[in-house]
Amino acid sequence: MDYSEQLRRLSIDDEQAAKAPGSHPSELAKTLCLVRIGALVAVSAAAASIHQEIDRAFSAGASAEDIVEVLETVMPIVGRPRVVKAAPKVALALDVDLDLLGDE
Repeated sequence: MDYSEQLRRLSIDDEQAAKAPGSHPSELAKTLCLVRIGALVAVSAAAASIHQEIDRAFSAGASAEDIVEVLETVMPIVGRPRVVKAAPKVALALDVDLDLLGDE
């Protein structure tokens, strides 16, 4: 299906238009996962949703650095508060202890 047909189907809310998460060619899988992480940050998604997408991103070849770059990249669009809210959820998924209180 070409892009114009895909847009037509999306415009009429055709359920066939949405592709399943694993149905994309492997060379696009990493990029698509990173885009979805950015979208999850934008909508203040639950930690479980972010964690699941990060797991998919790792399976597709993304690194922790790639995922943190997503946060930095979407910040000017979605706003600092959304990224600050998402950062601990991402850290949890990456198994990173943020030590927010610090031992200064």
